[in-house]
Amino acid sequence: MSDPQSVHTFQVDLRGLVDLLSHHLYSSPRVYLRELLQNAVDAVTARQAAQPGAPARITVHTGETLSVTDTGIGLSEADVHTFLATIGRSSKRTRDGALDGAGLDAARGDFIGQFGIGLLACFVVADEITVLSRSAADDRAPTVEWRGRSDGSYTIRTLPPSALPEPGTTVRLTPRADSGEWTSPGQVVALARHYGGMLRHEVTVVDPHGTAVRVNEVPPWELPHPSPLARREALARHCADTFGFTPLDTIDLDLPVAGLRGVAHVLPTAVNPSRRAGHRVHLKGMLLSDRAPELLPEWAFFVRCVVDTTSLRPTASREGLYEDETLAAIRDALGARIRDWLTGLAASDPGLLHRFLGVHHLAVKALARHDDELLRMLLPWLPFETTDGNVTLEEFTRTHATVLVTRSVEEFRQVAPIAAAAGLGVVNGGYTYDHDLVHRLPEIRPGTTVTDLDPGTVTAHLDPADPAAELSAAAFLATAREVIGQYDCDVVLRSFQPVTAPALLLDNREARQERNRAELAGQSEGLWADILGALRSEAPRAQLVLNHLNPLVRRAATITERGLAVTTAEALYGQALLMTRRPLRAAESALLNRAFIGLLNHAMHEPTHDRHDPRPGKDA
Repeated sequence: MSDPQSVHTFQVDLRGLVDLLSHHLYSSPRVYLRELLQNAVDAVTARQAAQPGAPARITVHTGETLSVTDTGIGLSEADVHTFLATIGRSSKRTRDGALDGAGLDAARGDFIGQFGIGLLACFVVADEITVLSRSAADDRAPTVEWRGRSDGSYTIRTLPPSALPEPGTTVRLTPRADSGEWTSPGQVVALARHYGGMLRHEVTVVDPHGTAVRVNEVPPWELPHPSPLARREALARHCADTFGFTPLDTIDLDLPVAGLRGVAHVLPTAVNPSRRAGHRVHLKGMLLSDRAPELLPEWAFFVRCVVDTTSLRPTASREGLYEDETLAAIRDALGARIRDWLTGLAASDPGLLHRFLGVHHLAVKALARHDDELLRMLLPWLPFETTDGNVTLEEFTRTHATVLVTRSVEEFRQVAPIAAAAGLGVVNGGYTYDHDLVHRLPEIRPGTTVTDLDPGTVTAHLDPADPAAELSAAAFLATAREVIGQYDCDVVLRSFQPVTAPALLLDNREARQERNRAELAGQSEGLWADILGALRSEAPRAQLVLNHLNPLVRRAATITERGLAVTTAEALYGQALLMTRRPLRAAESALLNRAFIGLLNHAMHEPTHDRHDPRPGKDA
């Protein structure tokens, strides 16, 4: 025979629960006012659903006590027992999600609160809460007073109807001494405007002197304006007040199916793409979050949004968006709206498009890689770093039928001055997205050829040195090849512009990888050294191209003393290394130091008859 089982109910430690809310669920004690406003809005919404035309007012009184009064549906004594004394029970829903209380059948989506824990937020700033409520369902309904304390106890008593002048609810609390920063009159006005600035019902804050301030207004994108210019200026002022900047442009966001309206303000300055934007999301007029990066796709980091929606779901803290299929669909739809704005600029406002791309070209490049239509429309407008300067591909291809593109910034910096002088059209493909996008240019402009740049292409466009000059420099070149060959680099003599460049180091990714492999293999032992050795490739070596047009190189070619020739070759190689602006390896740094000291030592020991005599009146 089985043992009889007894059924018990959970006991709730209210103090512990309030501590959990204040330190883990809510980001700040200031949310207490949001919860009070939210409950008031839902009560007004419920009454208007049952009694169309009923008054819709929410009034906040500040002072030693703080109270929020609404003209909403109110609560009967049974409702007070059911909803105020049961944590997690909401008057906006029943167990199956349907609306409860007063026989209403309005949709659950008309209400903001759903979790039944909003009133607990008040215990974050007060030890006692008093609720006076009078049901609007019965003209003769009494006023019910509920008084709850943070220790978990509460009392209920029935008062005459006259205790409240009209149906509705008043929530009153006496703030604790340590909550003064959140309940002072000025702070209450600021919080009410912050959270309830877009609520549809009238919200007024009254200070201890009786001065009333309305804190909410209709958003500017929903107001009629005398002209498009006036509307644009109103939206710009709204952006400045909300985000602190004047937008480059404003994009209307209207998704009727999702119950979403708002605007996206385009930033006038560039931002880091990895820094997710914070957007302001209002749920049925109540601010849900002012840091909601998940509202838009990651590539849309160049806008800041303000939206009001009825379909998105909040998290339990009502400070973020619940990630579900609805949010994903809205995110895609808003991304499409911003994309349409971009493509429309090409036809409607090329000047604005140029200004936008000058600031946010990185965002467009990121999007164009995965959007063929946008690629076809905007790729020719995008700026790239080229041997002709920062220009669009449209401008660049007018003078260069063949477009050469580097794989790294270092490669571009190596060849840019020489390629420009030789008439080669080179694009820096080392920046994010640029290499892939330039290679797709033939899709947009048939007949254009795009190919990766390699050292052979550059050297093929350099003029060979005169055979006589090559012969006279043979001894120096042999020494230079012996010395510089230790760094996996060949030495050749050419003539090229500009004359001021004594040497050019032509290198590519494969050659650098092979040098790195060889260096690691030399430092390794055993199996790992064998593995690295097996990976040896026949990648082309780097090339140090000496410019015979440069006076310094011509003079170096006549050096016969081996020690000075070695030092000179190292110095020319080191100077070419520095021009690439890439990090130097330990051996290369040692070479630069050795070449500098060697040249300095040679200069200090040079005979004085070859130099100006520093003594007064004495010249060589």
